[in-house]
Amino acid sequence: MTNTQYYAPLTLEITPDDEGKMVRTVLERRLGVSRKLMSRLKLTDEGIMLNGRRVYTSERVHAGDVLALRMEQEQSDDILPQPMYLDIIYEDDYLLIINKPAGIIVHPTHGHYTGTLANGVVHHWMERGEKIRFRPIHRLDQETSGVVAIAKNPYVHQQLSEQMQRGEIEKEYCAFVYGAPEQRDGTVDAPIDRDPDMPHVRIVTADGYPSITHYQTVHVFGDRGASLVRLQLETGRTHQIRVHMKHIGCPLIGDKMYGNPKFAELGWAEQAEAAAGRQALHAQRLAFVHPYTKQNISFKAELPEDLLELERLLSTLK
Repeated sequence: MTNTQYYAPLTLEITPDDEGKMVRTVLERRLGVSRKLMSRLKLTDEGIMLNGRRVYTSERVHAGDVLALRMEQEQSDDILPQPMYLDIIYEDDYLLIINKPAGIIVHPTHGHYTGTLANGVVHHWMERGEKIRFRPIHRLDQETSGVVAIAKNPYVHQQLSEQMQRGEIEKEYCAFVYGAPEQRDGTVDAPIDRDPDMPHVRIVTADGYPSITHYQTVHVFGDRGASLVRLQLETGRTHQIRVHMKHIGCPLIGDKMYGNPKFAELGWAEQAEAAAGRQALHAQRLAFVHPYTKQNISFKAELPEDLLELERLLSTLK
């Protein structure tokens, strides 16, 4: 044995249904271990253990055997640990769920090496003596607040990424928009791609990537001057909600990139923009199957104070 440190193991008791099957078959069918992760585990001293001993993936298992996967601990050496207040909704050995405030970037990028959520999370783990690599399952725009899920080992990241690709992760947002959708509830099915003239901007275009957003109008303020809408993403394109709401004539309040100048003429628009101070979008709920326990879990983040202030202002509209 070595002094290598490992993440919390994933164990599986072999049932009579798996009697005589190869280890690799059980790992693929019962646990959904990808080939890439399987190859990595085979090269790890204690990566794949059967009844406490290291085994080859071609070995056969028997009912009552205990199969265990152990992944080496690793850390994000390229991310500078930085003390930061974190609104932690949930954390176990496998997952970290955070309510991200607006104004914070999820992961360091060119020109933004500090002050990101990743810097704060890496520091949080370091303070707890945990050696973990920062692996977000998804990202939110800098000015979008709400629920962010972070995997604490490669298996969890693989499993949740696959759930995401299959559309099995429920992502629910709420947004304050100008105007009100013509249909109170509906679906925006409009492909999205980069604007050829401004690559950082997304547009609806016929030859874009399939993009689907479902929405429900929760409340209409005043004489259809603004609305609170709830949105569920079926796909996860960059800026999808912002682009789709602009597409149906209801851009987000405070969205400088996808706003419509005509709404600036509204007498209360300036005050609303100031109240929000950013695009009025919040990732309210995230639900998925826990990769280890296989239980359905759901996490919710209530509206932050800036959007509550905006809601109070809009509630005064006649």
